[in-house]
Amino acid sequence: MLEKLKSVEERFNEVNEMLCDTAVMEDLNQYRKLMQELKRLTPVVEKYRQHMQALEAFEEARSLIESGDMDRDFRELVEEEYESAKLLIEETQEELKILLLPTDPNDDKNVIVEIRGGAGGEEAALFAYNLFRMYSMYAEARNWKAEILSSNATELGGFKEVSFMIEGEGAYSRFKFESGVHRVQRVPETESQGRIHTSTVTVAVLPEAQEVDIEIKPVDLQIDTYRASGAGGQHVNTTDSAIRITHIPTGTVVECQDERSQHKNKDKAMKILRSRVLEAELEKQAQAIAGERRAQVGTGDRSERIRTYNYAQGRVSDHRIGLTLYRLEAILNGDLDEVIDALITADTAEKLKAQS
Repeated sequence: MLEKLKSVEERFNEVNEMLCDTAVMEDLNQYRKLMQELKRLTPVVEKYRQHMQALEAFEEARSLIESGDMDRDFRELVEEEYESAKLLIEETQEELKILLLPTDPNDDKNVIVEIRGGAGGEEAALFAYNLFRMYSMYAEARNWKAEILSSNATELGGFKEVSFMIEGEGAYSRFKFESGVHRVQRVPETESQGRIHTSTVTVAVLPEAQEVDIEIKPVDLQIDTYRASGAGGQHVNTTDSAIRITHIPTGTVVECQDERSQHKNKDKAMKILRSRVLEAELEKQAQAIAGERRAQVGTGDRSERIRTYNYAQGRVSDHRIGLTLYRLEAILNGDLDEVIDALITADTAEKLKAQS
């Protein structure tokens, strides 16, 4: 491990030197990539240097103890330093194991979250709105920006589907575990006999794709315009402002009609399209490596779920890690850190297990 860490430190020094090069500074693409690499390497190098200092202090204290040429008071100080350095070595060693785990290159990116009502009709659409509100409030609490890119609202205030962007450093690292089927168990407002219904909503979380991440050629795009439709708004059905973009090689189709401006709708649709195409490419790479495709969303059937929200019991259960919290209201109001932290911890533990 120390040999690997030494090579990481050498690369850290190399990147620092390259960033001082005038030619690199003028190449914005290369400069951006090197800055991202430096950001990833910095915590590893800082912890490695702390570890090496602890090793040096430990060896120095051990050497003095073995020499035996000390008075009692000085010996006590040296023995204290010895134990302190020994403990720090153990702590930094464990922390370095985690820091050396393979990192997701998308972790620092903004995310596009897509929520769709699954089984349950209007009740599923209403819960899709609840999840949109939950994620928006979580983003707001972290001083991140949430912006709707595309939506299909229902008359009762739900969403058949909604796509929105969360802009903030590290957004993908926090949101990526939300992909999958979310199940809700509650009495719908339209239920007169008080019976609990079960509905599902699918959530997909995509890292925002930059133009440098993936090239989409204009010749591969089919762009159609049409008149917006939906609930209310003076601009509806008056101009061809809605946009439908088809990426011909992959068959990916994105529609956007939320804005009055055709240009703004096109810009938002391209953000979604670029991220969907990148996600498809990442899944293809994962398939080549792992030999199986990672199913992010599933079919939306009631039996497929990553999490259940039970209103009668005030309970949220994440089935992947066996976590149950009786804090439904707080979680739906955006207090998601306890759930997400537990998922990150479980994921790290699995990676450490696989590494060992």
